Amino acid sequence: MGDTAFGIDFPTLNRIAGDIADTVRAGTGMAIVVGGGNLFRGVKTAAAGMDRASADHMGMLATVMNGLALADALRAAGLVAHAWSAIPMPTVCRPYVRDDALAALDRGEVVICVGGTGNPFFTTDTAAALRAAELKCDLIAKATQVDGVYSADPKKDPSATRYDRLTFDEALAKDLQVMDTAAFALARENHIPVMVFALDGEGGIAEALTGSGRSTIVDNG
Repeated sequence: MGDTAFGIDFPTLNRIAGDIADTVRAGTGMAIVVGGGNLFRGVKTAAAGMDRASADHMGMLATVMNGLALADALRAAGLVAHAWSAIPMPTVCRPYVRDDALAALDRGEVVICVGGTGNPFFTTDTAAALRAAELKCDLIAKATQVDGVYSADPKKDPSATRYDRLTFDEALAKDLQVMDTAAFALARENHIPVMVFALDGEGGIAEALTGSGRSTIVDNG
């Protein structure tokens, strides 16, 4: 969305695609789970009175639009990338099949997972944790608007404390809302650490993964 109020800001999209391309060329395999909040927020719409299941399905469709845009930008950057959807729509993008996605990662391709989990009432965080477990990922890197986990929203509370490292139990006990509880449970049970970092700067992904940028690690301790 960039600095716009809605939709896809293409300079921002291309910047993120460039960062991903640099990271993949440096040797990191990546499966990317995209959200759809720049186009449609299911939970927010449900709160306004729409049926939650219908609202969530619309939100999942928004992730497909973002995934197609990201795949196109990555291909323009010279990578092999495809969107893989949990909701079958073969004329639009590939259906998500775990073995096929694993094979694509082994070939050095970028797997973009869209359509959430394919079911309503689950968040993008849960979809990311689920795909990370299925695809045997070493890390869940959660890209946000802040450079880590804070005790409160740093944009609203200047005195908020930033954490460099937390355990899953500490994050839950402090109610830090890094991810929803279902996502946390999947990550904790499968021993996959979560790294929270900011995506707003040039090279933010590579800096976070190499440790040269600011981030917070949440793991089993």
